[in-house]
Amino acid sequence: MRAFIFPGQGSQAVGMGKALAEASVAAREVFQEVDDALGQNLYRLMTEGPEAELTLTENAQPAIMANAIATLRVLEKEGGIRLADKADFVAGHSLGDYSALCAADALDLATTAQLLKTRGRAMQAAVPVGQGAMAVLLGMDFDAAREVATAAAESEVCEAANDNGGGQVVISGHAGAIDRAIVIAKERGAKRAMTLPVSAPFHCSLMKPAAEAMAEALAAAPLRAPLVPVYANVTAAPVADPAMIRELLVRQVTGTVRWRESVEAMFAAGVHDYVEFGGKVLGPMVRRIAPDATATSLVAMADIEALAKML
Repeated sequence: MRAFIFPGQGSQAVGMGKALAEASVAAREVFQEVDDALGQNLYRLMTEGPEAELTLTENAQPAIMANAIATLRVLEKEGGIRLADKADFVAGHSLGDYSALCAADALDLATTAQLLKTRGRAMQAAVPVGQGAMAVLLGMDFDAAREVATAAAESEVCEAANDNGGGQVVISGHAGAIDRAIVIAKERGAKRAMTLPVSAPFHCSLMKPAAEAMAEALAAAPLRAPLVPVYANVTAAPVADPAMIRELLVRQVTGTVRWRESVEAMFAAGVHDYVEFGGKVLGPMVRRIAPDATATSLVAMADIEALAKML
């Protein structure tokens, strides 16, 4: 069995999508449709920068999605591959949930871009700059990292945000609590503990205003049952019902990204082959979580052509 998987924030880089667009009409059509939906030249920002503007959450989220979907469309249109024929499940990391739903035709491309623009703005606006922070703890399992977060919280928020597997857990919350957590994590044996260069504390209860904004946006969004089930971040379980998908996307804003558990659950269900679209972040994560799995990352035209011959 096979899963198509989609990366989250942090996989953006100036130049993304440029070579693919130059090589494929299908990719150019995706980037143009996203530009039209957002009323901005996001593709130019993706390919030319400046990096600081691309890294802004409201730009990075739709850009990463657009790059992933462009990669998929090239495989589908030029490789003659249909997702429903070659994938048993889809899954994504954080914003990758939206890319996965778009890939599986639960959301159309324009709606996905608009939702991610709204999501990025709402997440950025939820907490004033400087009040929140995130940190990565390396060499600690999820339970140990969660205990560190609880010990550091005191009267503030400090929660486990991403369980990435392989002893990598990201925590999120008030800046002071994150600073305390870094000290505690090192005292408790973490190999490394360091803050991340992010502009807001994602996937923690401080994001409640953003969750409320997304509940309103998702209520108005046309959402269909996906062609194949999606493994949802917050449950690490497959879902296909549109009403439940809406609910889980709202919960995901404040909830933990349960990536390790998602991969473990997919592998236990018989998914041993994983294809990452538009990034090279999730493939290594999958191999750390499930060493017997095969993981392929598609970024360049050559990657797509090679996979098309294999499928």
